[in-house]
Amino acid sequence: MSDVTALESNDQPHVRPAWAPLTLAAFVGLVICSNIASAVWARWVNTNPEGLLLLSSRNRYLALTLAAGVSLPFYVVIGFLRVGAAFVVCHLVGRAYRDDVMGWFTKYLGLTKESLDAFERGFDKAEWALIPFFAGSNIVAALSGVKRTPPAKLIALLAVGIAGRLTLMWWLARTFEDQLVDFLEWLQRYQWWAVGASIGLVVLVNARNLRR
Repeated sequence: MSDVTALESNDQPHVRPAWAPLTLAAFVGLVICSNIASAVWARWVNTNPEGLLLLSSRNRYLALTLAAGVSLPFYVVIGFLRVGAAFVVCHLVGRAYRDDVMGWFTKYLGLTKESLDAFERGFDKAEWALIPFFAGSNIVAALSGVKRTPPAKLIALLAVGIAGRLTLMWWLARTFEDQLVDFLEWLQRYQWWAVGASIGLVVLVNARNLRR
């Protein structure tokens, strides 16, 4: 009898929690920060690397800010907080909106239903590996919410993934330090051209997304 009751409860439609709109507001805020980072990175990587990491902790910014001289404690603390915040927000969006999230990914991010289905199958089979390996992926983060990954398990896997990502970027920055420093010196000479190109690219990408 209990099995029948459990089956019926699983068939009930998902009810969005009262805090659901807050997750979307937080997600929009993070997207705005990422767009600002994409526009100003060419200048801030040399003048305000900590601020750039707070706006966005994408792999290229992690490596470039290390080459620009950001201190290791700031790199670790900001990197953990920024990557973790993005993952947690997308996880909560997945928990709050469930199947709607999958439709948004196909509509606004250009993903096909087939690719999303492949991600879901992979998540069901190897959640323990996908979360750490794709700690910076919005799709995997949202799927962890849709699949309702337990908080303790999520925190442990995410911490491993972020630590691995930061360590890898630190190693790459050390290994290719000369090349990165040369690029930063070139960037400093032509930063306003790079800033203009970055702003134009941000406008084009967002205009394309809005048309969708």
